[in-house]
Amino acid sequence: MQASVFQAMDLSAAEAVLKEVKQILDDRGLIFFLRHGTCLGAVRDHAFIGWDDDVDTGSIIGMHGLTEEMIYATAEVFRQNDFDVEVIDSELHLSVDMKKSGIQFDWTCYRIIGDHIYQWPAVKIPVRLYETPAEVDFLGETFHVPNPPEEYFELKYGPDWRTPKQTGFEREVLALMPDGPLPRKGGIMARLSAMLPWHRAGGLRVLDQDGRPIEGANVGVAPTTVLSGIERSVTDASGFTKFLLPEQALYVLEITYGNHEEILYMETLAPGINYVYKADPENSDGRYNVLVPE
Repeated sequence: MQASVFQAMDLSAAEAVLKEVKQILDDRGLIFFLRHGTCLGAVRDHAFIGWDDDVDTGSIIGMHGLTEEMIYATAEVFRQNDFDVEVIDSELHLSVDMKKSGIQFDWTCYRIIGDHIYQWPAVKIPVRLYETPAEVDFLGETFHVPNPPEEYFELKYGPDWRTPKQTGFEREVLALMPDGPLPRKGGIMARLSAMLPWHRAGGLRVLDQDGRPIEGANVGVAPTTVLSGIERSVTDASGFTKFLLPEQALYVLEITYGNHEEILYMETLAPGINYVYKADPENSDGRYNVLVPE
């Protein structure tokens, strides 16, 4: 698969799609909120963030009367209104991924775990921020947002959330996630890794721009669909390292060596497959679909 770079969405088309989704959810009496960059733009900038590539909304299963059956039924309504729809069921959420008029739109319905939900990649957000959501005027409409939104932004993006960043924010998001309970040698995750069949693991070979293996590269892997921190490891002399992959899903990876650092914010990985990463001297920000099977 050819590596790609995230492209900014058409803002007028995004506005039309968001308003259509709002109408469908409102007609069905479903409470939803803006999240991620859509929420940040609405509150901080009173507009979509100019370089954003999708529209993000959410709801919480078991809150405000929302059930899984209602989510599946509403997904069918979106299909009837000419949205391309995929429903993804995972430990952390039931996600309705949609596309219309060239706009990627996510309505992610979170599962409550303890007193929290976990937003991409798996950042811990208190449920209390959504019990009585705040309201914001956005695009001539009124939308729900976490309450207070400032606390949400600090938890999701860190203390510098007021500063617009087209790139680099991914590093700050990952910094808010704990490292997985992995010491690589010893510890519960290492023991679990030893007990798991090999087909539940995956691997990565890190190559420089000339295709040479990198020994000592630091690799962090963050699942987005299961409750986990970042698993960290270091490549061997052949540029290879192995890690746990609980299921086929989207993952976030952090790869650093020497002066090189790249965050891969959306990579589909599957257990039992080893992948290859190759640095691109022309671009080390905003790439996705970078990894290829070895």
